[in-house]
Amino acid sequence: MFGNWLKTSILMAGIVVLFGTVGMLLGGQKGMLIALLFAGGMNVYAYWFSDQMVLKMYNAQQVDAATAPAFYAIVAELAQRAGLPMPRVYIIDEAQPNAFATGRNPEHAAVAATTGIIQLLSHRELRAVMAHELTHVKHRDILISTMSATVAGAISALAQFGMLFGGGNNNGERNVHPAVAILIMIVAPIAAMLIQMAISRAREFGADQGGAEISGDPEALASALRKIEACAHGTPLETAELHPETAQMMIINPLSGDGIKNLFATHPATDERVARLLAMRGRMV
Repeated sequence: MFGNWLKTSILMAGIVVLFGTVGMLLGGQKGMLIALLFAGGMNVYAYWFSDQMVLKMYNAQQVDAATAPAFYAIVAELAQRAGLPMPRVYIIDEAQPNAFATGRNPEHAAVAATTGIIQLLSHRELRAVMAHELTHVKHRDILISTMSATVAGAISALAQFGMLFGGGNNNGERNVHPAVAILIMIVAPIAAMLIQMAISRAREFGADQGGAEISGDPEALASALRKIEACAHGTPLETAELHPETAQMMIINPLSGDGIKNLFATHPATDERVARLLAMRGRMV
């Protein structure tokens, strides 16, 4: 528990420093002050509302035992096995198979899955995937991932805002050459992505292990990961393409192609994840 709070603190400190640096480079002391105030406000907003923003971004629809009985029952059974409060359950009408969890703590958590993953996977595989997502809830990874997705997007917006309106002193003179401002606009989001990467890969290994333990079926999760990766990269997820900062929330990287969005992997190699899961089979009772 302490480790997760430490990770969150380090992440937020890194984000605040990055905000302040971008503000100082674009607007001097005044720009740094504005950026730091903006960073503080974003952290507060992200803590309380980022889950709602991400779910709205993906047009996720909340379901219950009446509207999606089979899927809801899977989540309910696994939440009970994991000793967790029942999270809110959402379905996203997208062909790409994927899933994520969000929220600030287990008492205010939500899990979401696309229609594509529900259709693609067997009952065993879908159950193992949702156990993976509930492990993120149990480990409180959801606070880290949801806040980092929100503030990473904000850093990109800040850099673009500074390019258009910043970089000036009190006399109206620009403090930074336009070429430098463009460089900041490019580098700042990459730096935010690097901060995300620093803590995201280990979370996935931990969630795989926890998901296998909760479901009691590591082989099903390994099979699901193979299927999801094979289909996801050939099926675009438009919202993730528009908001690549949310990619690290998914069980498999949703971004397709070889462009700039895939230069930095937010997930461990699927082959390694599968190998670790299959190695657990002999240890499961």
